[in-house]
Amino acid sequence: MNLTYEVIPEEKVEVLREACNELMTFQKSKAFITPELFDEMNFETRLVPSFKKALNNYLVAVKDGEKIVGYVYTNISPKEAYDTDFATFFDLSSVTGENVGCLSQFYINEKYRALGVGSVLFNMSMEWLNQFEDVEDYFIYVSNGNQNALEFYKRKGFQVSHEILGGFITVLRSRRGRVNIKSSDPV
Repeated sequence: MNLTYEVIPEEKVEVLREACNELMTFQKSKAFITPELFDEMNFETRLVPSFKKALNNYLVAVKDGEKIVGYVYTNISPKEAYDTDFATFFDLSSVTGENVGCLSQFYINEKYRALGVGSVLFNMSMEWLNQFEDVEDYFIYVSNGNQNALEFYKRKGFQVSHEILGGFITVLRSRRGRVNIKSSDPV
C-alpha cells in the first residue's frame, strides 16, 4: 500500500467521477430513510452542480499507487446556495457572513478505512477552510444510516444542528476555530 494525497485542480474534477459514484452507492446502501433518493444522485447531479455554484473549491484525492481510493470535496459557497428546490439546509439568518464553508463530499473505499486516511483528508479540508477569515460557519451533511461518519465528525468538533428531509440528512455545524484538526481518529 502506497498512499499519497493529491490536490486536484478544478479543471481535472472529472478524475473523481468514479469515486463520487461509489460514494452515492455507499450512501444508498446505508440509508434506511428514502434510499431511493440516491437513484438520481451521481457525479453529474451532485459534485458538478455544487462545484459550479461554489466560490472556491478544494478537492483532494487519496491514491494507492495510481488508483483513487478516496477523496474529499470542500467548498466556500454563498449561503443562498443552500436554499434550493431540494431542501433548505439551514436557517440562512443564523449564518454570520455571506458565505459558508462546507465539507461537501467525503469518501474512502472500505478497504482503506480505519487507517487514518479520513483524519488526513479532514485535516487538509479544515486547514483549507481556515484560510478564509471571513467564513465563520462550517457545515457537513451526513446521509441517514452513516453512523460512523456522524460519530467521526462529532469527535472532530462538529455538533448535530438539525435534520432535514424527514431525517434523510443530518446537518452538522461548527464555527471557525472550534474544529479539532489534529486528532487521528480513524474513519
